[in-house]
Amino acid sequence: MSSGISPSPSNNTAPPPPPPPPPSPLSTNHGLSLWRSRLGPALRTALACALVGAATVYGPAAARRHLAFPAFSYVTTVLVAGDARSLGDPLHGAACALYGTLLGALPAVLALLLIRPAALSALGAALAVALGAFVVALPAEPASPASTLVAKRVALGQIVIIYVATFTEEDITHGHAMLRPVHVAASTALGAAASILALVLPYPKLATSEVREKSRLYTEIATERVRLLVEAFCAENISRMASLISQARCFGASSTKLLHNIKLHQGNLNWERPPLKFLPSKYIVRNPLDRLQDIEMPLKGMEIAIISTTSVPTKSFDQILKPNLLTLRDQISLRLLMQSHFTSKKELGDRALQLPLSAFPESSKDLPSFFFLFCMNLLHNEPSNKQLLDSAKEKKVTPTTEQSEESCTEEPQQRTQMKPKATFSLNLTSERLTAVLKCSLSLALAVLFGVLFSRDNGYWSGLTVAITMTPHRESTFKLANLRAQGTALGSVYGVLGAIISQNLMELRFLTLLPWIIFTSFLRNSRMYAQAGGMAAIISALIILGRRDYGSPTAFAITRLTETFIGFSCSIFVEVLVQPTRASTLARNQLHQSLKTVRECKDCVLNPGALKEKERRLKGQVNKLKKYINEADAEPNLWFSPFPTACYYKLYGSLNKIVEMVYFVTQSMELLFEVSRGPACEKLIQESMSGDVEQFKKLVASSLKCFEEVTQLRKPLTKLEKKLQRKCTSDDDIELGKQQEICGHGNICASEEECDKIITSFVNNAKEVIEKLDGDNNNNNISGELKSQVILCMASFGFCIKSWMKEVREMERGILELVQWENPGKHIDLNEIYCEVKKISTS
Repeated sequence: MSSGISPSPSNNTAPPPPPPPPPSPLSTNHGLSLWRSRLGPALRTALACALVGAATVYGPAAARRHLAFPAFSYVTTVLVAGDARSLGDPLHGAACALYGTLLGALPAVLALLLIRPAALSALGAALAVALGAFVVALPAEPASPASTLVAKRVALGQIVIIYVATFTEEDITHGHAMLRPVHVAASTALGAAASILALVLPYPKLATSEVREKSRLYTEIATERVRLLVEAFCAENISRMASLISQARCFGASSTKLLHNIKLHQGNLNWERPPLKFLPSKYIVRNPLDRLQDIEMPLKGMEIAIISTTSVPTKSFDQILKPNLLTLRDQISLRLLMQSHFTSKKELGDRALQLPLSAFPESSKDLPSFFFLFCMNLLHNEPSNKQLLDSAKEKKVTPTTEQSEESCTEEPQQRTQMKPKATFSLNLTSERLTAVLKCSLSLALAVLFGVLFSRDNGYWSGLTVAITMTPHRESTFKLANLRAQGTALGSVYGVLGAIISQNLMELRFLTLLPWIIFTSFLRNSRMYAQAGGMAAIISALIILGRRDYGSPTAFAITRLTETFIGFSCSIFVEVLVQPTRASTLARNQLHQSLKTVRECKDCVLNPGALKEKERRLKGQVNKLKKYINEADAEPNLWFSPFPTACYYKLYGSLNKIVEMVYFVTQSMELLFEVSRGPACEKLIQESMSGDVEQFKKLVASSLKCFEEVTQLRKPLTKLEKKLQRKCTSDDDIELGKQQEICGHGNICASEEECDKIITSFVNNAKEVIEKLDGDNNNNNISGELKSQVILCMASFGFCIKSWMKEVREMERGILELVQWENPGKHIDLNEIYCEVKKISTS
């Protein structure tokens, strides 16, 4: 058959009609599910805060003397259990609080032994806080498992309270000053202990059960996605296909959220396993994220294939293949459902089914259909594919050219050799020192101006900076705005609650319960996010959860002012130490991502090296998205508006290229594995090498042009003036060289050139399949392996076709970006590239 499909002898009779689709796993009420997911953590947070309030208000007098800072106990509780999802979160948070106490309170004891507390001035307190913050922020996070963000925030908060409280108390004795670290450590321990008890009572919420439940739900949704995608693939009209794709995308968004939640819970499994070692192994869930991600990528590939299909119904697949396709769908669904119930491979049985593929697709229009089958094959043969890939790692794959081998193998070796150096010099990088300096200077200024404004409440400005400090870049203006709004909102609620409840602490605690529930929704909203929600709950807690601190209204106004001082110091230091705008970082990261894409194209026939490049490219693209979001949130001030839409288009194209690189790796690994024998492997490589080289040249020229254009920082008018000065000083020989530089025509890839490469690849692949089918020597392969070779080669062709398509889309995006920066001017990327080359070679 011309479509590349032959009838299967075991499937001549039509199967019985499929049963009606099962109810959707997302058919439950979304609002009710959202309430459950928010109400549970909120009630446990309220319980933790109630335990802290009971201990600090109604506890024994001897204990209350050591719990001298109940506000910091509430802060610790919110940091540790504010967003706790399972028992592992407070256990990890308690370990971080302990490590933070060792970093903050213990060195403060040594410092107080060396100084005279009664003579401590405001400037001296600020310098002491700066030195303590420098010591806390200097160690890198990978240096210790417990050295996390929570530990450093706890340590910085302790440093601020110890030195500021020592300064604000007049005529303080040396012995009384030495008790400050003890009181701060006791308040921290109370908050951590209350957080653990809140996740244990009335019954522990374990990450093990959460991961198991969400994994089961994910596999059910994956089964539904498979059903919808196969139905869309076999749809008889465009409207039906569009409807099914829309449903599949909704399930895909839910799957992404579930994977994110599983990833968050998976980090807590190691913290819960030591107490659960007495349980049988079947009750302990191992890390399932890698297995679920191996399911997610083929599902994304199936969706991409259907969207890329140009004809409905798919002309390459007639009624002969449809029964086999439906049977394969049912087997995949059965395998996924069995895996959700943790059924072993032996219980699943051997239900292998091979699609009857007899020839390579006739044209490039049929490649999406074969790519769809390739992704279904990845889903169906996931365990066996894992074994194939493991054995392929032990097998050396030789690239077709020496250039590919050098470019693809040199960098992993260098990275392996330089890895110890990178670990050793981790604390000495300029980025690390900048973050440490920013932390130290921000806290020092906040403490200095805070105590100058209010001697008794001066530590709130420093504490505001301490509990919000991060070692990496962030959207400073946006987060400061969110935290200021959250602080104001929580302060207003706290004042109103204090007026209503008067001095009845029981009534105050009751008024906190609805607020904690409300802020749990704020923390997960776009309007306030995590920063605003945390500030809102802390502001209400320190007003309603304490007593004997004066007028609630006066305290709220003073703390709002102190909070403003802290945020102002953070913004000032951020601008002073890291003046580079996020828009500039986004531009630089775009340039680096384009460079990595150009490196990936050299390794398309070397799956081992390509996998390393794919991981690197994925990390860079994720970093690009982070900078885009940060640049979109920062104020424009006197700068031009950030072209967010242009950057998101480029990010979308780069993200699709990452997916194509992944599938290229999968197809090449399987292709080299199923091509048994060196003769067969050599035949396949020789048939692909010519088209792959043309693909590399075409993509390289476009990406090199994009790199040079994105590297420009000045308007094009300045580039043209510089070029005119260069041209007037050059002689005729130099002008001839410049004409030679730009005399090779269009640099960016055209659609005709891409179609020509794909057409040549399809024709050469058909010849290879015919040779493998007709040769009686060692090149001849069985029908099962032949189908695998057809799927792998067709998938490879589809991926490089999509790769070139995204490069053309990136050309439009970069053209739009340059046009945005140079309004009213005609933009030609080829001319810009030639001008840059003329200047660089002059």
